[in-house]
Amino acid sequence: QVQLMESGGGSAQAGGSLRLSCAASGYDYSSACMGWFRQTPGKEREGVAVLNTRGRAYYADSVKGRFTISPDSAEHTMSLQMNNLGPEDTAVYYCVLDGHTCYGVDKAGNFDHWGQGTQVTVSS
Repeated sequence: QVQLMESGGGSAQAGGSLRLSCAASGYDYSSACMGWFRQTPGKEREGVAVLNTRGRAYYADSVKGRFTISPDSAEHTMSLQMNNLGPEDTAVYYCVLDGHTCYGVDKAGNFDHWGQGTQVTVSS
């Protein structure tokens, strides 16, 4: 059974930084896409950043130049470093995983596995 364990998040001032981490277990994909989505009340889930097993990273236009997704030293773990945060980044962030190679920030429906979500709140 695939499990995604998220950590990090919390509160920050505008212009500040936060780091999210996600550890995946229970999967055995030869190719995989792992990343982050976010959601605010009343809105659809929005893709933020994804990383494929070839090491390529893709970002939503709204976070390019501010967020960095990267694999961690621990196997099947990756992180999202969020810099220069703004109130518009306030959302519940979800770690996602699927057994396909992604070549861009895919739609939410393309991911079978989701973490429980972690709140990020940015105050102005």
